[in-house]
Amino acid sequence: MLVIRRVLGSILGCACLAGGALSAFAEGSSVEDAILAVEPQVIAWRRDFHEHPELGNRETRTAAIVAAELERLGLEVRTGVAHTGVLGVLRGGRPGPTVALRADMDALPVTEQTGLPFASTVRTRYRGQDVGVMHACGHDAHTAILLGAARVLSGMRARVPGRVLFVFQPAEEGAPAGERGGARLMLEEGAFDEPRPDAAFALHVVPQHEAGEIALLAGGAMAGSNRLEITVRGRQTHAAYPWAGVDPVAVASRIVLALHAIPGRQMDARLPTVVSIGAIHGGVRHNIIPDEVTLLGTIRHLDPSQREDLFARIRRTATKIGESSGAEVSVEIPEGYPITYNEPALTARARTVLERVVGEGKLVTPPPRTGAEDFSFFANQVPGVYFWLGIRSPEVAAADAAANHSPLFSVDESALLLGVRAMTQLVMGGAAQE
Repeated sequence: MLVIRRVLGSILGCACLAGGALSAFAEGSSVEDAILAVEPQVIAWRRDFHEHPELGNRETRTAAIVAAELERLGLEVRTGVAHTGVLGVLRGGRPGPTVALRADMDALPVTEQTGLPFASTVRTRYRGQDVGVMHACGHDAHTAILLGAARVLSGMRARVPGRVLFVFQPAEEGAPAGERGGARLMLEEGAFDEPRPDAAFALHVVPQHEAGEIALLAGGAMAGSNRLEITVRGRQTHAAYPWAGVDPVAVASRIVLALHAIPGRQMDARLPTVVSIGAIHGGVRHNIIPDEVTLLGTIRHLDPSQREDLFARIRRTATKIGESSGAEVSVEIPEGYPITYNEPALTARARTVLERVVGEGKLVTPPPRTGAEDFSFFANQVPGVYFWLGIRSPEVAAADAAANHSPLFSVDESALLLGVRAMTQLVMGGAAQE
């Protein structure tokens, strides 16, 4: 068992379920009463997690708070899944399906610039560099929202249909170099074995939508993602005599331009694909043409039928350009994230529930996103639905809102309660039931 009782302090002190606090969740209370009652604690959790962020596979403090809260709620708790993951099982008092609700817990190597009173000042070593650590993608909000839903549902468990599997996942942003983690490792370590969910739901906070809005899309909602590494091997020579060697810098430059043209000129534009090169490494001096250049990039696709064709075009383009110049080119495309696919029938039932949750005109249908999510591994195992929770203040224009992963990223905390309401009602409203 993790050291789940050492780091609780005031964050759990105000959350005691003894006495008056428990009455808010009495069996006679409505679901909405219970949701409203938990809001102050959800905000407190979110601020605490924000002030104390932890990188992937290092979420020990966060996991300890989560595990302790789930234990106090009387759930069956398993810790240490995929290093720091936490699972909690709530057995409801009515027949029904098993529903998995997932939140990710990890932060990013970003130095915060928000100026919030609870802004992170945490620093750590990341890939050999001293970096700040920040919840710049909103996983602090996700964790607090799911804890809030756990408290609401556990307080009325006699009315809960079936079972609820609360999944608090580490390393959604990727495991540290040389390590494994995230959803794939949680599944390998039995996260969905017992009980096996009939459906899985997850949300992500985004500034593209205002607080009070939810965005939901059936089918391919987020892209499949693969890393791309291309090595161009030439023949080193003096930069004054380029004809005496084979210039891998020039070859790499032509490869970059050609790869960027593939999505727009060779793939069906109605099915978005992206090929982006984010790093070029090669050479040490201005007057030496090096032996080798390495390109690092990402590939995104939203239709499984395009995946292998896109990969083949990338390999062919890079290697043929190299051959035409006398260079040797190798292309590596490691296994990545699958498409985050919202199962249509489950999405339709979830839409009915979420329309009631947000009210008229507040449930929107966005275009697919070319970002990637490792919730896709969970949704490959059981039918899944992934949706977006708006967290932009109505006073901020969409063009001015700091994006996820920005050092200025912020959350309008009025949106947190809607997140709790959505996750709770997906269980109580029967979204997973045929």
